[in-house]
Amino acid sequence: MDKSLIAERFGKAAATYPREANVQRRIAGKMIGLLQTHIPSPCPEVIEFGCGTGTYSRLLFDAFRPRRLFLNDLCPKMEACCGDLLKEHRVSFLPGDAETIPFPAGTSLITSCSALQWFESPEKFFERCNALLRSRGYFAFSTFGKENMREVRTLTGNGLPYRSLEELEKALSPRFDIIHSEEEIIPLAFRGSIEVLYHLKQTGVNAPFQSNRGSIPTGQEGGATRPWTRRDLHEFCERYDRLFRRDHSVSLTYHPIYIIAKKKE
Repeated sequence: MDKSLIAERFGKAAATYPREANVQRRIAGKMIGLLQTHIPSPCPEVIEFGCGTGTYSRLLFDAFRPRRLFLNDLCPKMEACCGDLLKEHRVSFLPGDAETIPFPAGTSLITSCSALQWFESPEKFFERCNALLRSRGYFAFSTFGKENMREVRTLTGNGLPYRSLEELEKALSPRFDIIHSEEEIIPLAFRGSIEVLYHLKQTGVNAPFQSNRGSIPTGQEGGATRPWTRRDLHEFCERYDRLFRRDHSVSLTYHPIYIIAKKKE
């Protein structure tokens, strides 16, 4: 997975992400509601990894009023996007790869929304979070499951190594008690495949797909590929419109997973 490419594409989409990322905004709102149900407030120290433009961060800050909030993102440009939050002396920005950079220990809550699917080894990161959390601290996140972007995955023949809800629970269970877990399918409707590709590009999830035929210019996966020709693009769009059209629209599937876990004693 080319993380420099991922950071570059999300950086380019920073201005359009808040407008276009309706599903991610919906997921962030639901995640906050679940946290408020299952986690006591206030939380003294909170780490959010993969904060992006701060959609989830602002909800998190308002809901839990942490004494310290550490925002992290792979893309350094996201610091400017979170400038309003960073005016608060309690909020800090930690740029870099969450799988490797140092994080403060003794944290009350480590959380994220729609970021874990980009990690090379979520299982190793779970171990790391367990070590960083204080006794009975919380680890809460949303990510995406195996049905995510299934339309594009069907046509390109490859994709991110999404984990199922059961696989995530199994990886967490040696070190965490699962407080809450659920998943849902969110279908989006677009007038055609070109609108789907535009949506993916505007939300930043357009690191090239690696496929058996070459690459797709917009999508959610990493990997070094060659650009598509116009013929490639035309063929992809024709197949997408033919296979996934229902009545007057085509579909794009999101498959969010929500998990709240508590560190075992």
